[in-house]
Amino acid sequence: MDYVVAGGGLAGLTAAAHLAESGADVTVFERADRVGGRVASRTVDGYTLDRGFQVLFTAYPAVRRELDLDALDLRSFTPGATIARPGERSVLADPLGAPGEAIETLLNREVQFGDKLRVFRLQRALAGDEPADVLRRGGSTTADYLVAQGFSRAFVESFAKPFFGGITLDRTLGTDSAVFEYTFKMMAEGRTAVPADGMGAIPAQLAERARAAGARIETGRAVDAVDANVNEADGADAAEGAGAAATVTAGGETVSADGVVVATDPSTARELTGVDAIPTEGRGCVTQYVSLPSGSRPETDRRLVLNAAGDRPNHVAPLSRVAPEYAPEGRELYAAVFLGTPEAGDAALFDEVRSTLSRWYPEASFADLEHVATDRVPFAQFDQPPGFLAGLPAPTAPSGPVVLAGDYTRWSSIQGALESGRIAAETVLERPPTR
Repeated sequence: MDYVVAGGGLAGLTAAAHLAESGADVTVFERADRVGGRVASRTVDGYTLDRGFQVLFTAYPAVRRELDLDALDLRSFTPGATIARPGERSVLADPLGAPGEAIETLLNREVQFGDKLRVFRLQRALAGDEPADVLRRGGSTTADYLVAQGFSRAFVESFAKPFFGGITLDRTLGTDSAVFEYTFKMMAEGRTAVPADGMGAIPAQLAERARAAGARIETGRAVDAVDANVNEADGADAAEGAGAAATVTAGGETVSADGVVVATDPSTARELTGVDAIPTEGRGCVTQYVSLPSGSRPETDRRLVLNAAGDRPNHVAPLSRVAPEYAPEGRELYAAVFLGTPEAGDAALFDEVRSTLSRWYPEASFADLEHVATDRVPFAQFDQPPGFLAGLPAPTAPSGPVVLAGDYTRWSSIQGALESGRIAAETVLERPPTR
């Protein structure tokens, strides 16, 4: 059996690996000159720069199933976060993940004692729930959910908005509460980490797995058309695809296949399949990568630093404190994340980052702060308002032996992408070719 996978992101690579491991002949067409889709890394002047600030939640079920975490050589953030205002910082640590910092957390004046207890109780309440069951709940905004759970307005404003707003790229907390519960559970039960070689190591590992099972991965080849039931066509097309269930046109070449997995970006998937339910409205972000000499770094530990006073930037991640491999010797690398797609130029955003850090850490010097790079990602996640799951397309939404793979068939996350790839492979293998 011959299968084609259109798209070499996490979903497509996972689908290709499962198909090849089942004994099928598999070809992956990826339009870019690399695999990975939205998950990628590059090296600039000795710095490892991910495609925007990204992290891996090791408790994701699909992550544990599909990836070799030991081989990724993960570097972990300290659980919790530093809440920052001009001239004032405080720590909110995970009472389970960082018990040694319990006293500092208890002394945190930004978060009321009652809110700290509610965090702990919510961890305990979600611990016994199956992840899939958690995702099927929801139906309200995260903001409304937190109010219903009894969290104070101060907790929502100073911690929840910058922290979970940074995860969902929605500081209003208008995302479905199921996404909040799921990610909250995952962070409590696993690590938040990055591979030593950057997030691009994740698709690289999946591609290696697929190739080891016999899959062919052809980069620089975009899929232009996918046609099912070609034998119903007339003339030359029918003769060329005789006996095939589908054809795929890539770079001017037509390839016959017994099944096709469409795992491209949402807009392209909609064009290729005609499935209007594929979400194409999304949220973006801009990441400024900046650097300091090691001797002048502010004391951040390995925690995210949250902007409790505003959203420019929403948060700053001390990447080289977490993963020293991300920066050359003698330098420190930070990622400052702006939500949305600000129109300000790179220089203006850099000035905002320097000014904000100076206010947070008045005891430190940022005279030697340097701009390394800016990543603008206009589509990082699709919108996930309350009830969004009901409107997502099923993998079987296209006609014939064509199935969808992408986080837009599950939910916007690495978990959703990896899980969708496995489900797509299983579905297309079970779906008999239409000849």
